[in-house]
Amino acid sequence: MAAGGSYSIVEYFGGDDGYRCGYCKHENGNFSHGMWSHTMTVQDYQDLIDRGWRRSGKYVYKPIMNKTCCPQYTIRCHALNFHPSKTHKKTLKRVNKFLSKGEMPVERCDEGHEGEPMNSVHEEDVRPPPEDPLKIDHGEIQDITTSLDTESSNSTPREDAAPASAEKTSNVTAKPGKGADPNRPLCRKAKDIRKEKRLQKEQLKQQETVSYSPSPAPSKSSSNQPKSLEEFITEYLPNDPLHRLEVRLVRSSPPSPQFKASFDASYQVYKLYQMAIHKDPPDKPTESQFKRFLCDSPLEAETAPDGPDVGYGSFHQQYWLDGRIVAVGVLDILPSCVSSVYLYYHPDFSSLSLGTYSALREIAFTRQLQKQSPKLAYYYLGFYVHSCPKMRYKGQYRPSDLLCPETYAWVSIERCISRLEISAYSRLNENAQAGDALALKDLGRALVLHRRTVMPYAAYARKRKGSNDEKEVEQYASLVGQSCVERILLYRA
Repeated sequence: MAAGGSYSIVEYFGGDDGYRCGYCKHENGNFSHGMWSHTMTVQDYQDLIDRGWRRSGKYVYKPIMNKTCCPQYTIRCHALNFHPSKTHKKTLKRVNKFLSKGEMPVERCDEGHEGEPMNSVHEEDVRPPPEDPLKIDHGEIQDITTSLDTESSNSTPREDAAPASAEKTSNVTAKPGKGADPNRPLCRKAKDIRKEKRLQKEQLKQQETVSYSPSPAPSKSSSNQPKSLEEFITEYLPNDPLHRLEVRLVRSSPPSPQFKASFDASYQVYKLYQMAIHKDPPDKPTESQFKRFLCDSPLEAETAPDGPDVGYGSFHQQYWLDGRIVAVGVLDILPSCVSSVYLYYHPDFSSLSLGTYSALREIAFTRQLQKQSPKLAYYYLGFYVHSCPKMRYKGQYRPSDLLCPETYAWVSIERCISRLEISAYSRLNENAQAGDALALKDLGRALVLHRRTVMPYAAYARKRKGSNDEKEVEQYASLVGQSCVERILLYRA
């Protein structure tokens, strides 16, 4: 549960059917588990992507790695230790040459680096569930997890469970003589809570739009020290270039006024990109599709004392050239990383290799955020697909790691390549004795939301005698892991 008192709420869909693969175009070779996320805290999503999950809009999916035709490995770059390669330096030089002199390259140098296809997840079949648990006011949700020690030995009180009002829990008999639970936070007045939320809201408004420029690198003590990424980004740029590039960060969910004001211009760029780069027919990249997959997000806007000034959540990083949008990077800012969701750009500027350029800018952005929030040190590039040659470019941002699909440990990509050359699916972790440290141990402690009441699955199963959903809930719980399953609410109709 987030510090603000809200829960993540999901509905699990399973994953028995195969769908068309956006990488190899196999008609029914793409297999993944999926769930619809009505709302999600940034910490819960951080923990999920560290177990191989990834979101597309509000749909969160996890490839069935040993079954899907093109196994997709979560990849992260160590932003602080990143050094641009020769290709990266050439891209930065090419862009800066265009900005300073107006010289547009004739050919693209990152051909094939178009990024994720939109149909890498079965988008046509993903629709919001008919019932919306968010119609329930969070304040009306009853939390009975703290009274379960009288009902079941399989369940223990949660330290972060939301305190229910006395009116809502009048049917729960209080234990005499114990007084306040010292392990739980003190009760707070509703007035104080409202005041805190209002202050957070005002803080977020002030941070909705941020123009971003790479921070100048510290002076070098030795001339032999290599140039930093930030120096390469600004290299050769005169004080008065022919073209002006401004990078703006706008919050997309909930949409900020700046996001709303630029929505149509951003959508038009997306539509042109999908038609020119991914060969979509004109009627496919609709405004509703754009909203559903690149604007809607389950992530809550959150702030933290040790977090970045812009806060956490979902954003669009817009590239404005001479007053118009030419590219947009869709990003999630999470407790430990900046996670790249998607990139689209105007086809007229494809020869500038904007896919590579934006990734380098996002790595520099991660480094800047890390100065404000020390643990935010990684740049996640989504999925690395070794079996698809066009997707191998993500491995060029080094040092980087791939996530082992069995132990969820990070393994240096250099140690993974030889294994992936032999087999598209690999355990990656070389330690044969290693296992999943957060494997499911107690299904009874999994939290569910049933009839406006938060309860462990053990209590839910007793209430619903004869219920046949245990196998499905156990599959979901094993995929998200024990710690997540004790925080995230699984909605049961």
